[in-house]
Amino acid sequence: MAESTGSKKRWLPLEANPDVMNQFLWGLGVPANEAECCDVYGLDEELLEMVPKPVLAVLFLYPLTSQSEEERIKQDSETKVQDPSSTVYYMKQTVGNACGTIGLLHAIGNITSQIKLTEGSFLDKFFKSTSSLDPMQVLIFAIEVSGQSHHSSHPMLIHSGTNLQRALFLENDREMEVAHSVAATAGDTEATDDVNTHFICFTCVDGQLYELDGRRAGPITHGASSPNSLLKDAARVIKKIIEKNPDSINFNVIAISQNV
Repeated sequence: MAESTGSKKRWLPLEANPDVMNQFLWGLGVPANEAECCDVYGLDEELLEMVPKPVLAVLFLYPLTSQSEEERIKQDSETKVQDPSSTVYYMKQTVGNACGTIGLLHAIGNITSQIKLTEGSFLDKFFKSTSSLDPMQVLIFAIEVSGQSHHSSHPMLIHSGTNLQRALFLENDREMEVAHSVAATAGDTEATDDVNTHFICFTCVDGQLYELDGRRAGPITHGASSPNSLLKDAARVIKKIIEKNPDSINFNVIAISQNV
């Protein structure tokens, strides 16, 4: 999966497998009767209708190519990212191959008002700790904690203090590293850190569809959305990404649905 920004630590990647992701989330504090991951078998309307509703977030796995990387860099230079003080929960990816975990954290971090996490669980403590970070705080603390010089080349170094502090909080959390490792080796395919795919998350916050990718400069908005239209709105954006790489079959879409 995609390289991280700013750290040499690498994890084994999570498999794009709802069963694996469910065990991961349920084990860390999402009750099984609150939410679960489900396969999205296609992006046509009749296939989207098969996905359990309501959908709280959408995860998308896509192949990394030279074209996709060039486009990402171009978009980051042209796109106005969301202000880090917004209500969108966002964090940077600083650990290699952690994009699956980052995607799940982006998903759960933006729906904590819609589901009830187990009190005292890892995720309950993680979001309570990281959501309280001051969005206006400078990065001096984060840089010192990570042992980097003041000449490090983090993207958005001045503007994304909270995002990077959340990432460093995760990077140094042993419990999460162990949980990720267990989940990464529980899939149907042999775990290897040599992969060329990447997870991103789509979520609806305050009536807007957001793309959350820990390698980007920040959250990216894709226009108006709603809890009822989130899946279809995300599918519209995902289709455009797939159209740019029609020869690849390494795409996977997973919805996180609320159990009602």
